Order: sequence, then C-alpha cells, then structure tokens
Amino acid sequence: MQLEQMNRCSLQGHCQLNVDWRPSNRFDDPGSTLAENIEFLPNGEGKKPRFTDFEGKTSFGMSVFNLGNAIMGSGILGLAYAMANTGILLFLFLLTAVAGLSCYSIHLLLKSSGVVGIRSYEQLGFRAFGITGKMAAGIAITLQNIGAMSSYLYIVKSEFPLVLQAFLKADTNSGEWYLNGNYLVVLVSLSLILPLALMKQLVFLLLIFCIFHFNCKFQILCPFEEFSANSTLAHMFTVNTHTAYTIPILAFAFVCHPEVLPIYTELRNPTQRKMQHISNISILIMYTMYFLAALFGYLTFYTNVEAELLHTYSRIDPYDTLILCVRLAVLTAVTLTVPIVLFPVRRAIQEMIFPNKTFNWIRHVAIAVVLLTFINMLVIFAPNILGIFGIIGATSAPCLIFIFPAVFYIRIVPKDKEPMRSTPKIFAACFAGLGVLFMIMSLSFIIIDWTTGSSSALGGH
Repeated sequence: MQLEQMNRCSLQGHCQLNVDWRPSNRFDDPGSTLAENIEFLPNGEGKKPRFTDFEGKTSFGMSVFNLGNAIMGSGILGLAYAMANTGILLFLFLLTAVAGLSCYSIHLLLKSSGVVGIRSYEQLGFRAFGITGKMAAGIAITLQNIGAMSSYLYIVKSEFPLVLQAFLKADTNSGEWYLNGNYLVVLVSLSLILPLALMKQLVFLLLIFCIFHFNCKFQILCPFEEFSANSTLAHMFTVNTHTAYTIPILAFAFVCHPEVLPIYTELRNPTQRKMQHISNISILIMYTMYFLAALFGYLTFYTNVEAELLHTYSRIDPYDTLILCVRLAVLTAVTLTVPIVLFPVRRAIQEMIFPNKTFNWIRHVAIAVVLLTFINMLVIFAPNILGIFGIIGATSAPCLIFIFPAVFYIRIVPKDKEPMRSTPKIFAACFAGLGVLFMIMSLSFIIIDWTTGSSSALGGH
C-alpha cells in the first residue's frame, strides 16, 4: 500500500515521485476529523508547519524535480498540434495563461491546507464538503489518471508497430498480426504492464524532445511541401475548428495538483512560501520546455503536424536511426509509467468503494485487471489520441486546476478571517467560474467538432 502512496500521478499524467509520502496509515480514514486535525499543525502564515507523525527530509531542488515530474506527461505530444491550430502568438498567450492560473490554484490549495492541516487532495475535499467533496475529488483524479494511462497506451498502439517495422524492415501493409497496434497494445498490457512494479523516471523525455525537435528542424525540410505551399508557412495567429482542443490539451499537460500536498509534506523545513516557490519554478521550467517542444515540432511540420507528434515523423523515414531511438525511449518510458499511474487510481477507487476494507490480494488484482481491460478497449476504439486529450482536458483537468482549489478555499478558510465579500474569496469565486466556463466552452466546441465530422480528418493510426 505504501507504493500506492508514493506514486500519485496526474496526465500529462504523468509522473512518479522518489519519496515515501506517508510512512503511517494512522490518518487514512477521512471520517476521523481528529486524525485530520493532528496530522499537520499550522503555526501561522509563512511559518514552519509542525508535522506530528512525520518530518520531511526532501530538499528544495528534489522537490522541484518531483513536482516537475508530476507536471510532465504525454500531453507534450499534443502541444505542436495545438500550436499548429492557434498560431505561435496565440499558443504562447494561452500557454502563459494556463501556467499562471496553475500557480494561482496551487496558492489556493496551500492556503486551504494551512488552515485545516490536510495533505491529501481527496481529504481536503472531504473537509470542505464531506463525502461529496471526497468523491468528487476522487472521481476527477481517477478520470485524469485513466486519461493519462489511455494516452500512454495509445502511444504504444501507435509507435510499437513502427518500431517493429524498422527492426524487421517489414511493410506495414503486409497484414501481419505483429504489426497491428491493437494486438500489440493488448500483448504489452498482459505481458509487461499488469505484472510490472518497477519505477522509472520520465523527466529526461522533455530534454530529448526539445533536442530532437531542434535537430529535426534544421536537418529536415518539411516533407509535405509537395502537398501545399501554404502549409509550410508559420502562422502567428490562427483559429479553426481544431483550436477548441488547445485549452484542454494545455490543461491536461499542466495537471499536477493532487501531488502538491504530498510533496509539501515531504519538504524539509516546509513553509507555504517555500512550497509556492517550488511550484512556481517547476511550472516555469515545464512552461519553457513545453513551448520549445511545441515550437520545434510545429516549425518542422507546420500545419501537417498530427495530434500524436511522433507519428508525424514516420512520414519522413520510418527507418531513421534518430527517430527510432526517440521512439524506443518513449515506448520504454510510457510502458514503465502505466503501472505506476495505476496505483493512485486503484487507491482512489478503493477509498471510494471500499473505504474501510483491509488489503486484499483478490480485490487488488481485480481492480487492476478491470482498469486495464477498460483502458485497452478505450485505446483500441479511439480514432486518435486527440479525443483522449480533449475529453480529459475538458472535464477532470478544469476541476483539478480551477474549480476544486477555488471552492475548497472558499469553503475552508474561515469567514472571520476572510469574509465572503473579501477580495481573495471574490477572486477565488471568479477563478472557479472561469474553470466552469472553460469546461462548458471546450466540451461544446469538441462535441460540435465531432458532430460535424471534421475530427475524422485526422484519422486513426
């Protein structure tokens, strides 16, 4: 069970952390208000909080690394596509807005946790709205992580056949079963992911992506010039039917909020200001890497970039050594990450459905089998990865980034400290409203895009 506590991941997904969050299970019961009160005792704004059951030992730098690892995920594969459908300047504006709003929402979470001493996103929801808040937070985290796992397995479905094709020098149209992504994703799930309990780091992938895209930009001419002369021009600002996916993709890429409080717990000499600095630095680093990865990917393929960026490179040379190395790195990382992301999903399901049950191997394995079966079906029948980014980014991501931190803050911070009409709570209410607006607009545009059939132009892989 401790491994499940060690590896809370969100979509970009996206992460695994190096520390053991909770050495004791004394405070796992959300129904015990006394336990929640005594597990973390705040001593005032900006001062060091006193933990009664555990003293954090993680350094500032490692905490930045851990939170950056939590932010980063498969959402990076959709950023170049988002830039292609917004233009460079509009993408930069939206990326800056989502990053800045993420910093503000973490500020709200830290303020709320400092009042009631909660270091779990679900328990913060429980303190704010009882079992309803706990269930809402648990469902949102579950959906976010299911989206992350689905996007990872979609990468396996999309990239594994191309790797085998390169190694075997085979023709993808030969009809061989081992070049069928649907068969391969099931095989990988059964043979590697289900029994796997290893932890690997993903943070090196961002650097690989940036170097890879930078190298390709200056060594590879856009291979689709013969199709359209206008498709190889960089646009500063553009709007089309696929622009609606940009905010969901960006939101999906920046979700890290369920990991903030556990990282705060593990921090050496923790203060709210120190944790906020860690969050700001981590988001700034990922913001820079995301923009560079999107820019170089876009400037390589312009409007021809696909929703799953790596798949676009197969249209250059499927046997290219550099492309093959990146594919192998991505496949290794996502394959090893899926079982790690599975742990917090299983824990959330157990806390929602079996909150008072002790550990049971049958239930432990059954939940994993059901989750993997459901995710494999989703991946097999999904026409492209854009749908996964869009739906998860338009539903659970706005809840975790915008809505929940704001409403938890409004509910938890006492009215005698901050009245409902105080400036901080008015800002928080507007922040929650902005999240609801993003969710409604994104879902509406995505549904319109699906019903008009324009997304079918992307095709499957």
